[in-house]
Amino acid sequence: MHQEQIDLKDLYGETAKLIDLPTYLDQALALAGEGNDVTLTGPAPVWLYLAVAHALHGKAVKLVYSSPVTGDVVIFDHNPF
Repeated sequence: MHQEQIDLKDLYGETAKLIDLPTYLDQALALAGEGNDVTLTGPAPVWLYLAVAHALHGKAVKLVYSSPVTGDVVIFDHNPF
């Protein structure tokens, strides 16, 4: 198992567009890998965070949101240990 960090800003560049959501999800899934711990970070619209988190459920073992304001917040953790 590996730790992967995905900066959502890297997925969309200047402005996130809802019409491009399938592309963003494909990119996030590829970056996350299978069965890894994943941290989401970076400036992005709430709808993008929610969609990526939903897409990673069942693919990532653990999902964490990280920001300078909140620090690390565990979204889900399916680690059996």
